[in-house]
Amino acid sequence: PTTPPMAHEPMLLLAVTEVVANSAAFTYFTAGALHRNISTLPRRFPFQLRTKSMEVFSPQLQERYPDQPMELHVWARQQPLLSCHPDALHGTLFSSAEAFVVLPNATRVPAFLLNIDANVTGQPTITRNRLGGTVRLTGLVPNPELDGLSVLQVKRLETVLKFGLWLFGVPQANSKCCPRPVP
Repeated sequence: PTTPPMAHEPMLLLAVTEVVANSAAFTYFTAGALHRNISTLPRRFPFQLRTKSMEVFSPQLQERYPDQPMELHVWARQQPLLSCHPDALHGTLFSSAEAFVVLPNATRVPAFLLNIDANVTGQPTITRNRLGGTVRLTGLVPNPELDGLSVLQVKRLETVLKFGLWLFGVPQANSKCCPRPVP
């Protein structure tokens, strides 16, 4: 517990406790809101969701399903854990990502499943009269659940995941936290 600062001029005081943050995480997790299906990646991304692009990680996937589209289903496998610190909100996200090959008849064939645990830090910012924040990825650990990906291939996939999150995921999260006028 801390004592709120005394102000000699009007100010906005915003306090978030771990109970509030973890209650929100529990609510979103329980409601199933932490689930996303991805069928396309940004064009700037170095590869697309197609078996041909995945050949580096799984050559047999391209051999079996030549140049077929893929989908990625991402979800939280357990409630995110959040902790509040004076300068930031730290979180551990426990997610899974399952890749599917989409056949011409729209059938989805499972390709591989990864558990991906990530550590993130969110820092609130106030610029002039605008309230915002920034998100930073501080750790990422992918673990293969199904056979088909060797340790070397998982390392390659980990590198691409980190790059993708750094290049697209974190900026997208930050764009949602961009400074907004304080009412």
